[in-house]
Amino acid sequence: MSFFSVIIPVYNKEQYLKNTLQSVLGQTFTDFEVLIINDGSTDQSQSVIDEFNDPRINSFYQVNAGASAARNFGIKQAKSEYITFLDGDDFWYPDCLLQFHSMIQNFREQKIFSSAVEVENAYNVLPAQYSMANSNQPQIVNYFQASLRESAICTSCAVFHKSVFEQIGLFDITLKNGEDTDLWIRMGLKFEMVFSHQILARYVYDPHSLSKGNKYLDQKLNIDKFREAEKQNLDLKKFLDLNRYALAIKSKMYGQKFKFDQYASEINLQNLNFKKRFLLKLPGSVLLFLVKVNVALAAIGWSKSVFK
Repeated sequence: MSFFSVIIPVYNKEQYLKNTLQSVLGQTFTDFEVLIINDGSTDQSQSVIDEFNDPRINSFYQVNAGASAARNFGIKQAKSEYITFLDGDDFWYPDCLLQFHSMIQNFREQKIFSSAVEVENAYNVLPAQYSMANSNQPQIVNYFQASLRESAICTSCAVFHKSVFEQIGLFDITLKNGEDTDLWIRMGLKFEMVFSHQILARYVYDPHSLSKGNKYLDQKLNIDKFREAEKQNLDLKKFLDLNRYALAIKSKMYGQKFKFDQYASEINLQNLNFKKRFLLKLPGSVLLFLVKVNVALAAIGWSKSVFK
């Protein structure tokens, strides 16, 4: 049995996929299986997959059902005790799995392991900014405390013991956005995690994502399901208030006043800094303008979002 099961959901990633797969097969730690789930791609993604002739690769096809359904299928097929994911447009650095293997050996009682990533947008590549103090050594952290700026778990740079999914369940396929955050919250309520500040992966991010519209605004993270838990967990409450803030901002930008009022009214304003409290008061038209400013800043290498 392989040490790692690497699950790669693929939907129309033909221009990135070769680089992604090469980054996996080029790992210095080689004891792994690869499960590629083609989620109904309509481009040449399957042709790219077929170019790779490696006994560690198992390829599956499903009618398009979304990345969460593809990852859930992969989890059920995985033979290894340790499961990791990689999106079809992201990639790992050569020692990624080696470093995760080392963390697992050094923290044998822990079940969740994560590492820093760098973020590629249309203009440049920048390291993700975390709320934790930098450390030369991996450390055990609380997910909510560690994720007040960027999530301390990135889907393409984390490892989970299979028993974690048996305890807290799989990705919620009813969510089109925020399904990963939903899962990390459920994990954070039951587990601590090991985090390393060493950058092991590159996450490809669209800097225009905040301005894509409100197509899936009704299918985002269901904060209500954690309402009872946040009453007992102040770290979760602060984390969720930051998510409420983000949803409130987007609701106002797209004219959904009822949703804005709902999200904003549930925020403990002490959990937001002055800038966030000020932004909540601005008109939606001004917020849309700030999105354009944010994109322009990214173009010149400014890593800090105007909304954070």
